[in-house]
Amino acid sequence: MTLAAAPSALIAWYDRHARPLPWRVSPEDRALGVVPDPYHVWLSEVMLQQTTVAAVKSYYSAFVERWPRVEDLAAAGEEDVMKAWAGLGYYSRARNLKKCAETVARDHGGRFPQTEEGLKALPGIGPYTAAAIAAIAFDRPAAVVDGNIERVITRLEAIETPLPDAKPQIRDHVAELMPPDRPGDFAQAMMDLGATICTPRKPACALCPWMDECAGRRKGIAETLPHKAAKAQKPTRRGMAFVAVREDGAVLLRRRPPRGLLGGMSEPPTSEWAADAVTDRPLDAPLALKWRKSPAPVRHTFTHFHLEMTVWRADAPAGTPPPHGHWWSPSHEISGEALPTVMKKAVAAGLGKTV
Repeated sequence: MTLAAAPSALIAWYDRHARPLPWRVSPEDRALGVVPDPYHVWLSEVMLQQTTVAAVKSYYSAFVERWPRVEDLAAAGEEDVMKAWAGLGYYSRARNLKKCAETVARDHGGRFPQTEEGLKALPGIGPYTAAAIAAIAFDRPAAVVDGNIERVITRLEAIETPLPDAKPQIRDHVAELMPPDRPGDFAQAMMDLGATICTPRKPACALCPWMDECAGRRKGIAETLPHKAAKAQKPTRRGMAFVAVREDGAVLLRRRPPRGLLGGMSEPPTSEWAADAVTDRPLDAPLALKWRKSPAPVRHTFTHFHLEMTVWRADAPAGTPPPHGHWWSPSHEISGEALPTVMKKAVAAGLGKTV
């Protein structure tokens, strides 16, 4: 078999081995004329950005059950959307998700544009997501390149240029391989190949439909690819979280500013995060209470830095009024608050629990 025949071999493999995913139309259903719902494709692709399939499945199902159409999501309250997203991370995605739904409902009659350019004009949709929606939802010949596909192509073509410099080269190869029919299934087939066969470690080359064509395998370098440029060491920032617990078990919370890291999410009051932050005494605590330090700090890693947050706990008498812009969240409602993972860790540390 030649590289010219490779797309057909991959599609045949996909028809037999496609992963059953809640947002995906299976090859069998596609053959019966079922077409993907662009809303489902868009929602899943936004959720899957820098997030695993396993983590996304339950969130996707909950969103679709609660907001079955893009118009339903557009009409939802932003706080409800942020609460439903809590724990999935990269919270700017949730804010853009809401803005995009509103734009599609208001400006496009509830229908997503079918072209990459039209999709990229929507809030929160970049080149990759636009290509994925165009290909998967509308069968447009768009070159879709995610992390799995980067790995497959660098191995198939033995591309030793480190990422991210190799991205244009990889995209060109994807465009060359793309078949004129079923480009959406071709994109999903490459994703599945990377996720299940051409894995980062110990790829199952003997099961790969492209085994004979793989230049990386022939050279004995497949498992070393793709090469990646060395990453700069992440700095560490420090700060404090103040977990005030009222006599009835309610916890003091506030909302973070709408812009910036964790924008619009809920949190126990926190201090500024900085490399030289003072954390050994409860400066600027939200209430004049007796604060005591939790035994160990909460640690969390963001994209560009590590965070080490000292947690201070205090007990508040019944009837203590919350400071301006804060509220007491009853103990039975804490799990439903829009708390990102790092803030769930802080609250749990203040309460003497584990996440």
